[in-house]
Amino acid sequence: MTAPLKQTRFRIGGMDCASCAAKIDTAVRRLDGVADVSVSVTGASMTVSHGGALPEDKVLRQVARLGYGIIKAEARIDGHASAVKAYDHAGHGHEGHDRGEPASKQAIASTRLHMGGEPGQAWWRSHRAVLTLAYAAALLAAYCIGYLFPAAERWVFLAALLVGLVPIARRALMAALAGTPFSIEMLMTIAAIGAVMIGATEEAAAVLMLFLIGELLEGVAAGRARASIQGLADLVPKTARVERAGGTSEVPAEDLAVSDVIVVRPGDRIPADGEIVEGASDIDEAPVTGESTPKRKGVAETVFAGTISTDGVLKIRVTAATSDNTIARVVRLVEEAQEAKAPTERFIDRFSRTYTPAVLAVGALVALLPPLIGGGGWNEWIYKGLAILLIGCPCALVISTPAAIAAGLATGARRGLLMKGGAVLEGFRRITAVAFDKTGTLTAGRPVVTDIVAYGCDERTVLALAAALEQGSSHPLATAVLDRARADKAPVPPALAAKAISGKGVEGSVGGVAVFLGSGQAAGERADMTEAQRLTVDSFNGQGKTVSVLMADGVVAGLIAMRDEPRPDAAAGIAALKAEGIRAVMLTGDNRRTAEAIAASLGIEARAELLPQDKQRIVGELQREGLKVAKVGDGINDAPALAAADIGIAMGGGTDVALETADAAILHGRVMDVVRMVKLSRAVMANIGQNITVALGLKAVFLVTTIAGITGLWPAILADTGATVLVTANAMRLLRWRG
Repeated sequence: MTAPLKQTRFRIGGMDCASCAAKIDTAVRRLDGVADVSVSVTGASMTVSHGGALPEDKVLRQVARLGYGIIKAEARIDGHASAVKAYDHAGHGHEGHDRGEPASKQAIASTRLHMGGEPGQAWWRSHRAVLTLAYAAALLAAYCIGYLFPAAERWVFLAALLVGLVPIARRALMAALAGTPFSIEMLMTIAAIGAVMIGATEEAAAVLMLFLIGELLEGVAAGRARASIQGLADLVPKTARVERAGGTSEVPAEDLAVSDVIVVRPGDRIPADGEIVEGASDIDEAPVTGESTPKRKGVAETVFAGTISTDGVLKIRVTAATSDNTIARVVRLVEEAQEAKAPTERFIDRFSRTYTPAVLAVGALVALLPPLIGGGGWNEWIYKGLAILLIGCPCALVISTPAAIAAGLATGARRGLLMKGGAVLEGFRRITAVAFDKTGTLTAGRPVVTDIVAYGCDERTVLALAAALEQGSSHPLATAVLDRARADKAPVPPALAAKAISGKGVEGSVGGVAVFLGSGQAAGERADMTEAQRLTVDSFNGQGKTVSVLMADGVVAGLIAMRDEPRPDAAAGIAALKAEGIRAVMLTGDNRRTAEAIAASLGIEARAELLPQDKQRIVGELQREGLKVAKVGDGINDAPALAAADIGIAMGGGTDVALETADAAILHGRVMDVVRMVKLSRAVMANIGQNITVALGLKAVFLVTTIAGITGLWPAILADTGATVLVTANAMRLLRWRG
């Protein structure tokens, strides 16, 4: 039996484009013991899968030799701090000490990497920025000296060129030794040396300046993508007020443990996921869910880290450690998703591996054939060949897909739309049918009182008597009655000798009146119901509602109808799917009458009284009809169908089994979010199409103009750098997507 693979995670500094990621991927894969490598540019991270012990020092040195900073990220084990070994861009190792950071904090910290070797370092302080500034100063000095001493001009420009070219050439050599011979650094080095050889030293120096500026701009753009997830992580406050030993003290939020009770004052951000144990407040969830209207929440209701208590003091029992709160899970999921390549990205990678050598060959032919065959000037055609080398750099093409995918995943995550990788994000645009579970997915998952009918008294009295009997019960129907009484501010008098009658209902004495609340059948055994009352009960049952009959001193005093009602946006969400040409169907294990009543109110076709295997079978039937099926569910019974669907979607608040099986998750329980996922996918794929058009279009134009002698080295490097910056900036537009 094959041993399961282990995974080790590293944080990378100075990795700003997909070409960087490809070099690192290729270099690390060549090491013994490495089974697989996943690199995320936007996450600034690398995950290495390995069977046995990983030669970590070799991994650190291999990446450092390529010119990138690298740190092994380790989670705290049993609460003890662990050592972290880091390598800077020069390949020098140094021991650091992990201050016991939880895994989620380190995952979040990895999104803060900018260019350079150290985490959290601003881009203008990075090694790349320092090199660019040093080279700019050397180039400026060369222009001044050349102006004052024309005879020395060529030599001072050559000296200035070496300041910028030597680090680039070193990176090119290391990348070639690590398995990437056709890197942009190699193409730039060949072009610069070639230009010097034909006497174009000044132009080579200027082109190298443009190249370094372009790399710096790529780093800034990459930092923006990372900042989008960092912004989500920064929603969680750094400290919390916790009740311990009879007092309240302020502690780091990361030190909170499950079951701790924290105090949140009006205006404070909530530092942990938890359940309210005392107090009530309007909770502003806009930073996490995007909902503009605060929700009123009280005792026993769930709140999320990063949301804001606007007007009340709350005591909250922590239900998840910092490393496992909702935001930390979102950050982890997005980082893992960004490491998984989409089909389009894999195709572009394969294409670029052929494209670059082909352009190199074209450049060589352009430089050699005209002088050899047509008698052209060597300098002229070598110059054109060198320009073609720069045009041939695949950076813009390679970054066109992952930049858009990463921005799309980050944008979705900020709106509670989680997708486990680019393949899932790309797949949503092909969805033609969505199968919904009913309970907890299309509906809220808990019954509410929908109708109260009174006989011989008013509705408020009926509700008060029913609530009196249900006090202290945790049954869902009892909870529905008590919630309605609380909402209507109905008085709840004490009940004496209250007791449950198995399978029938509950009885007791309220204010000297013998009161019974139970099913219609049980009530019929105690007293005769009128024909009108029976018809009313049948009407409610026909609407899929459960009816409880209230009797006072042996006489029917009222009816209370309850139903698990559709979510507020369910009907609009179904209509939006239909408007996009997507078929919607409801699959439920509930009885047919209830299912059909809910389906009729939502305008969706229903399949009822289904077992888990029946839901899986129906998903298969839809697929055999040629439909691409997404399945939305929240429970264990949905897991088989979620796994069988083309895309499985777990509804927020669902079971861990559903979340684990699904390809995507809707954190905030909005049915409308299903169609938003489809629209986001389409927006991302349209953006990728634009990026590829820009990347290849600019190269095609400058290839023709270079061969025709219209443009030279300057426009060639602008075609590469400019296209890369344009493509990255276009992808970043997705961060402003509103759906």
